[in-house]
Amino acid sequence: MGEIIRTKETKAFSWKAAWEKNGGILIAVACLVLIGLAWSLDRSGQGVLSIIFFVMAYAVGGHRKAWEGLETLFKEKDLDVDLLMVVAAIGAASIGYWLDGAVLIFIFCLSGALEDYSMEKTNQDIAAILKYRPEEAVRLSEGAEERVKASELQKGDLVLVRPGERIPCDGTIVEGSSSVDQATITGEPIPVDKTLNDAVFAGTMNGQGALRVLVTKAEDDTLLSRIIHMVQEAKNELPPSQLFVERFEGIYAKSVVVLALLLMVLPPYLFGWTWEDTIYRAMIFLVVASPCALVSSIMPAILSGISNAARKGVLFKGGIHLEQIGSVNAVVFDKTGTLTQGKPQVTDIRPADGFAEEELLRLAASLENLSRHPIARAVVEAAEELSLILEPAAAMQAVTGMGVSGFVNGKPCRLGKRALLDLNIAQEPIAEAEQLEAEGKTVVFVEYEGRYAGMLAVQDVLRSHASEAILRLKAMNKHVVMLTGDAKATAEAIGRQAGVEEIYAEMLPDGKLDVIRKLTEQYGAVAMVGDGVNDAPALAAASVGIAMGAAGSDVALETAGVVLMTDDIAKIPYAISLGSRTSRVIKQNIAFALAVILLLVVSNFAGGINLPSGVVSHEGSTLAVILSGLRLLK
Repeated sequence: MGEIIRTKETKAFSWKAAWEKNGGILIAVACLVLIGLAWSLDRSGQGVLSIIFFVMAYAVGGHRKAWEGLETLFKEKDLDVDLLMVVAAIGAASIGYWLDGAVLIFIFCLSGALEDYSMEKTNQDIAAILKYRPEEAVRLSEGAEERVKASELQKGDLVLVRPGERIPCDGTIVEGSSSVDQATITGEPIPVDKTLNDAVFAGTMNGQGALRVLVTKAEDDTLLSRIIHMVQEAKNELPPSQLFVERFEGIYAKSVVVLALLLMVLPPYLFGWTWEDTIYRAMIFLVVASPCALVSSIMPAILSGISNAARKGVLFKGGIHLEQIGSVNAVVFDKTGTLTQGKPQVTDIRPADGFAEEELLRLAASLENLSRHPIARAVVEAAEELSLILEPAAAMQAVTGMGVSGFVNGKPCRLGKRALLDLNIAQEPIAEAEQLEAEGKTVVFVEYEGRYAGMLAVQDVLRSHASEAILRLKAMNKHVVMLTGDAKATAEAIGRQAGVEEIYAEMLPDGKLDVIRKLTEQYGAVAMVGDGVNDAPALAAASVGIAMGAAGSDVALETAGVVLMTDDIAKIPYAISLGSRTSRVIKQNIAFALAVILLLVVSNFAGGINLPSGVVSHEGSTLAVILSGLRLLK
């Protein structure tokens, strides 16, 4: 059990993978070398040979973009900027401007390679999740160890996880304790201490202790598998702004071609230009009017924002959700499992005269140890935290809706609502109980040997950062609402602690849906934060659905567009700020791209630029908006 196995992952070198990663840069370098040779030959008077090298530079640097542009033209019956650039370069060569056209090809090729590189970089933080999918597991069957594929594990299997190994499944610890590095799932760098009955997740790294884990989910249902599925959705789903730009690109490209054709024909008759100058200006127009920078204004920023969020444990399923969250004006929280931890805890211990706090808790936990009721588990866990030794209990019977009765140390004991106890309790403890209930707590009375022994108060407590998150949201001028199916008194008590004024209690799923619709009419974009099956309709109806990643149900995770992998709602203000910042960067990029296009087009008509300067300015603006988008990685 204590044996440490360390595995070293090795990966064979792949020429194909290396080419896919660096091919664009290599092509750009080869194109530049050929241009340099062609220019040198031209300067030395070997014109024919220099043209051969220019043609080679065109072919090497422009073949990929030409092919992509032709595919778009013939398969989709549309024009794109790739074909416009190639046509402009060929047009420049046709009137003797071989070097100008070659420089255009090189810079366009280089900007494309750098854009591919930036896109790859923004995906690395998310795509890295894929490599953490465990390959093998040690399954225990009748005491024997069997190494199997992780994909073969089924719910109910028992697996052994040695120190230093990656946990192969979602499950519950049934033996052992250890610290587990959950950074692959939650983004948190500090390992979490895990012991008996604690949940662990596939893809996380076990620390110094050996664990026996009961599998609770098959591989396809693990949290890691769901994350991978969400990552694939995020990479494939385009935001509305990008879809609009792509539609606009086709119309714009056709308009540029028509105007370029008119420029090739009309100026000699209207302005007395020479044909050579006319064609040259038309080629410049094709270059500077192309929407390269406009097209690159959005996706680098979106992918950088998604990557930034993933590093902090916030997973956006697609760019559409990153854009939408930035415009949110109201945030709605479910209570149980979202604002609160989702399980009751003992908050107050009030012993009667003649009983100590530890004695009262020991009696209650001894009897409740035989029950699986959530309140019973809260009482037992409170005793375990104080390392209390429980007394022997027997003949425990549940009284439906009232509590439990039985024997502790052979003596009668009852625990539950006051009506269950056959006692006359003094007015002072009753007043105490009423005060605790007014605070939203559930009060449990204890009777032992026919005497009133005291009371315990149990409550589902707030998450540690709940109040902080709501305070920050209010500082951002966001309206905050809480929904819950709990009774009004409990809801208001939790709401007061969290700092929420607008509270809707005793809500069924359809009621939550109606509230979301009402708030949408009132505030516009609304975010809904939830974790349960009953939150799914509201999550779907909200402008942005935010699910709790670790505690959330499968339905909530599938329905929501944003997942908090750490269940840390304090990251919601960060996510909204990131969405707002992303929208601002995109707007800045679009405005800059359009301004550069307008300036260069006007300069071309005024005769103030040549083809190389137009190429450098135009492609420089493309690189500028890509780098601007990469700011969101920070």
